Amino acid sequence: MSASCRVVVLISGNGSNLQAILDGCDDNLNAEVVGVISNKPDAYGLVRAHHSEIDTSCVIARKGEQREDFDARLINAIEKYQPDLIVLAGFMRILSDKFVSKYLGKMINIHPSLLPKYTGLNTHQRAIDAKDTEHGASVHFVIPELDAGPVILQAKVPVYPEDDAETLAQRVHEQEHAIYPLVVKWFSLGRLSMNNNQAFLDGCVIGESGYAPD
Repeated sequence: MSASCRVVVLISGNGSNLQAILDGCDDNLNAEVVGVISNKPDAYGLVRAHHSEIDTSCVIARKGEQREDFDARLINAIEKYQPDLIVLAGFMRILSDKFVSKYLGKMINIHPSLLPKYTGLNTHQRAIDAKDTEHGASVHFVIPELDAGPVILQAKVPVYPEDDAETLAQRVHEQEHAIYPLVVKWFSLGRLSMNNNQAFLDGCVIGESGYAPD
């Protein structure tokens, strides 16, 4: 891998995790965000990228367009940047199997639950409705099956009786901003990889619930 890992971030909205990664890059992550791509032209994450003088692109779905056709245009936008790593940071589209397979082992996502619990949407309310006492976020490699790739790192937060989905989400977001740059750093240093649908850190298999220090 090159001296600096080339990272492309895909967003759809506010871009707070993008900002955490940009701040981490300033702290010598050994990674450089070389492009930010959004499927929403009004995504505030694009403003964040401009403030950091990072090139941006928009790939907007066309009326009646098939997912595979959109993904082909998205691949063209990504390939301009020649990335080593693709980071999904609130990118609100389900990607085709062909797209995911192209970047297998080079694409990571952050999901607001302690996977395998609560794949998909509305995770905070679902944790509250289930009367869970803990909730959190998971960084994982992306595979064709939704939110099912090997977990790399999780962060847990308590769920309090007075919580609603918004207060719980705020607590989870704080942890997301801590763990996502760390995982990008591991990858950028060549410490993190995926093989046979398992995540490895420093050559050792990461457990199903993500890395847990001794």
